[in-house]
Amino acid sequence: MYSETAPYDQGLLDVGDGNLIHWEVSGNPAGRPALVVHGGPGSGSSPHNRRYFDPEAYRLVLFDQRGCGRSTPHASDPAADMSVNTTAHLVADMERLREHLGIEQWLLYGGSWGSTLILAYAQAHPERVTEIVVAAVTTTRRSEIAWLYEGAGRFFPEAHARFRDGADGAEDLVGAYSALMNHPDRAVREKAAADWCTWEDAVLSMEGQGTPYTDRVDDTRLGFVRICSHYFAHGAWLAEGALIRDAHRLAGIPGVLIQGRLDMAGPPSTAWELSRAWPDAELHMVEDAGHLGDRRTGELILAALDRFATGVPPARAKP
Repeated sequence: MYSETAPYDQGLLDVGDGNLIHWEVSGNPAGRPALVVHGGPGSGSSPHNRRYFDPEAYRLVLFDQRGCGRSTPHASDPAADMSVNTTAHLVADMERLREHLGIEQWLLYGGSWGSTLILAYAQAHPERVTEIVVAAVTTTRRSEIAWLYEGAGRFFPEAHARFRDGADGAEDLVGAYSALMNHPDRAVREKAAADWCTWEDAVLSMEGQGTPYTDRVDDTRLGFVRICSHYFAHGAWLAEGALIRDAHRLAGIPGVLIQGRLDMAGPPSTAWELSRAWPDAELHMVEDAGHLGDRRTGELILAALDRFATGVPPARAKP
């Protein structure tokens, strides 16, 4: 990976509804524009992602989506209005940020929830996207949400029983947790957030990379779970299967999909379906990787971004 670089510009952009989103730019001011779209939803941007991009080749933009990171108001504040935090709002925020920075077109990179938001933005504004690189592919279909918070319990029954207990055995677990995250008592919200993150870590436990969700603390954890449960309780406000159904809108946009074969959080069938619906995308299945990726995942991300930095699409993977 490339050496760490510091932003040369940053700020808060007023996107309406009382929301300010934090953004930063690093790399070469005259380089190829690229945007990192973070996961979660609600994780906030990570400086680590800068290291995938050649700082001499790219003008790299990172931003915090509504309600998380350094954007305000933070979702951990019960007064933050979640009705104005939806997929459509985030797509509009990205377009407003592009205009604010004077960028005509940009490459999009992200993973997990970030891949969903990238696809939603690119299908709404295909003329603004030069290339797409995504890892841990998700489209946030209700069937994918049902797998993550119900189906995966078949592999982790003990942990799933505890997750259900945290919502008093509600039939709609995600909806129940979303309601708990809006409870007026902070202690109730903190317990719900801890239970949610414990389940998320259980799903990733076979990857041997620690407890990335439980490691979130205090307001960071509260905001993350409030946003996640809010989005997933509403199916991200997307018609079921819409992002795969409408992948034809991405025609002419080169894409690289990098998917772990052992991803329990986002099974590889989604990446495979998307690759079949998007003729200009190539799919790399990483046999020993999970949702968080491994060394090979990182190599494939770097290779794709390095090739796109020169304007040359990466060579297609073998079928």
